[in-house]
Amino acid sequence: MPEMLQKIIAYDEIVIHRHKNPDPDALGSQLGLRDILRYNFPDKTISAVGYDEPSLAFIGQMDHLPDETFKGKLVIVTDTANTARIDDDRYQTGDFLIKIDHHPNDDPYGDLRDVDPTASSASEMIANFAFEHGLQLSDTAARFLYAGIVGDTGRFLYPATTAKTLYTAAKLAAYHFDRTGLMREMDSFDIKIARLQGYVYENLEISSEGVARVVISQAIMKAYQISDSETSAIVSAPGKIKAIQSWAIFVEQADGHYRVRMRSKQAPINEIAKLHAGGGHPLASGANSYSTEENNDIFQQLRNNLVSFKK
Repeated sequence: MPEMLQKIIAYDEIVIHRHKNPDPDALGSQLGLRDILRYNFPDKTISAVGYDEPSLAFIGQMDHLPDETFKGKLVIVTDTANTARIDDDRYQTGDFLIKIDHHPNDDPYGDLRDVDPTASSASEMIANFAFEHGLQLSDTAARFLYAGIVGDTGRFLYPATTAKTLYTAAKLAAYHFDRTGLMREMDSFDIKIARLQGYVYENLEISSEGVARVVISQAIMKAYQISDSETSAIVSAPGKIKAIQSWAIFVEQADGHYRVRMRSKQAPINEIAKLHAGGGHPLASGANSYSTEENNDIFQQLRNNLVSFKK
């Protein structure tokens, strides 16, 4: 029996975390694991904690535990590369910490780690953990995990999608849930997001190398009535333009620094993200910038990176 399953069996109370500013994989892996454990171990108390992101409420909701420590509890963190991004600091007060993640293991936190950067998503990892070790899935758990896989693969478009990913998704799709309705929800957005997407296309700066950037200022977010978390809906938009190979979206935060979302079609960019208080996958990373000068540096580094990649 694998050590992770042994630990799950050993604890009566388990709390599951994921990263701040959740995406479908963060929620899908967290809630999918919660439902799997509840289904297979009905006598245990299993909770999922963190901020409820309104734009993703259709996927599922968090549990709200009282303001107490998690002393004596098993804590599991899914889809979170580093401790700074873990939502709810009470993870530190648990008895034993397990990390389940598919990002590069640059921050090897936890007492036990299951990290697989070749997996498309944490949801894929958790689905296969259940399948491989005889844990039963409910229809609800399958829905959570399917949403997570679809979210992190860009509906099976991104290079991280493997034959194993498709096989896992097919097994989940065999369960009974409204797959078409879920996909419709994931593919829809409010009119204000559509208008912001128009702003992005109108204001993209595209270099001769094929690198693009756009800045979403606090003034723009206010004008379009967009929250910081909602700007994630337009991150993939520049990639639909054939001439663009790498891009960065600089989102100004309330304190004046910029959250930088970087994407690339082929040239790895995560090493650039690491230079700017960030990290992530080779083709999908995040960073932080603290001035317009640093914004310019990141843009130039992406340009140089693409030139080197093409040589």
